[in-house]
Amino acid sequence: MKYARIIFLVLLLAACDAPATSPTPPPDSNATIQVFFTTPKFPDNKANHHGSLDDQLTAFINTARVSVDMAIYQLDLENVTQALLAAKKRGATVRVVTDIDILEDKDENPSFKDLQKASITVVGGNPNAIMHDKFVVVDSAAVWTGSWNFTDNDTYRYNNNGMILQSSDLARNYTVTFEKMFKDKKFGPSRKPGGTTPRVNVGGIALENYFAPEDGVSGKIIARLTQAARTIDFMAFSFTDDEMGKTVRDRAKAGVKVRGVFENTGSETQFSEYGNMKKAGLDVWQDGNPYLMHHKVFIVDGKTVVLGSFNFSQNAETSNDENLLIIDDAAIAQKFTEEFARVYEQAKNPPKK
Repeated sequence: MKYARIIFLVLLLAACDAPATSPTPPPDSNATIQVFFTTPKFPDNKANHHGSLDDQLTAFINTARVSVDMAIYQLDLENVTQALLAAKKRGATVRVVTDIDILEDKDENPSFKDLQKASITVVGGNPNAIMHDKFVVVDSAAVWTGSWNFTDNDTYRYNNNGMILQSSDLARNYTVTFEKMFKDKKFGPSRKPGGTTPRVNVGGIALENYFAPEDGVSGKIIARLTQAARTIDFMAFSFTDDEMGKTVRDRAKAGVKVRGVFENTGSETQFSEYGNMKKAGLDVWQDGNPYLMHHKVFIVDGKTVVLGSFNFSQNAETSNDENLLIIDDAAIAQKFTEEFARVYEQAKNPPKK
């Protein structure tokens, strides 16, 4: 049973009613990098499922005039599906890559089938693992990425992040990787490295961009964690990478202040780094969201953010299709620190079920 089925079963146990979320403004096309977070409520109320990252992504897709390339693990949002169909109708080339099991599952939602009926090509791949990316490239000029799957649950029940980056250089990296999956049908370990530029400057902000499994992503993260001098904050849906966990513990021994929040589901198993960190006396918690905490984020020294689709696991490192950004910018790091503070506080004081 793959990742999507596990999440689905968890959610079947957690359906309730919630207060409304605040509407979010449309993307600012003049901003070089924009950051968005979901604001899940408990109990949940489906009537209030509007005005979150789905509207931001829809507005982003609506800017497309030439092309939309989407690599997404899960899609069931009607407004996002309609935005893709509208882009196709106005003459933009729309191409989609997803996980083969999701695409071929008869019990899955009809979104991908609706796209195919409109002559939008949807390619499924990675039968032995997961096509786990969550990115969109518009007009070869801008990229959407983050932890967020394009589903109702990910939008209104899970803690997630999304980001728009205006950069043709970064878009080129994502397009190269997309082409390897869409045209060459190369997924997971079959995809060879090359063609991308790991270091990119986006509006004066230095960042690194990597893809798994070809780029050895875990090593890139560990290198940044090793450099931590003051603080490491993290939010982890899955954290089972032993070397990465040891690096965090070693930095704590060296005097670095470590705080972390683990998704509750699976964090008490022998595979999770939660137990090792707890035993080492680190300030780590199981999350307090009654649904799921889906972030995959490190914040290092309050000035560097690690984010993307990449869970901190060997599957992400060696088998899945993943993408990662490492952004060196204090202002962006502050936004993630504020999100961490919310998730951390809820972990310490979870809502009563």
